[in-house]
Amino acid sequence: MVGRPRVLLVDDHPAVLSALGRVLALDCDVVGLIADGREGADAAIRLQPVVTVVDLNLPNFNGLEVCRHIVENNRNAKVIVISAMADADIGTEVLAAGGAGLFPKAAAEDLILAVKRLWAESA
Repeated sequence: MVGRPRVLLVDDHPAVLSALGRVLALDCDVVGLIADGREGADAAIRLQPVVTVVDLNLPNFNGLEVCRHIVENNRNAKVIVISAMADADIGTEVLAAGGAGLFPKAAAEDLILAVKRLWAESA
């Protein structure tokens, strides 16, 4: 596979958004850093990233709403939801919304591996 996965990040915490952006930029082309759920959902449709990484708790649209909006508009879209409150019930809700999975915010290495796996699957 040639190139790098295009990734959009949506998180309302500037420090988290910046840190994840820097970490993912080592292996991915980060096409946007968005701090609002509704803006993130619209940007995902406009920018067509391979993977969109979305925080669960966002202003205007929560992460599940963002996930649903993205998948409804692009069946091939891959969405990973991140949260500080990762539990099985939330993970089930993410999958029901069309997401590829739920990851804890602290697991940056696992997140990068998931992005690469989803990118490989989309080729």
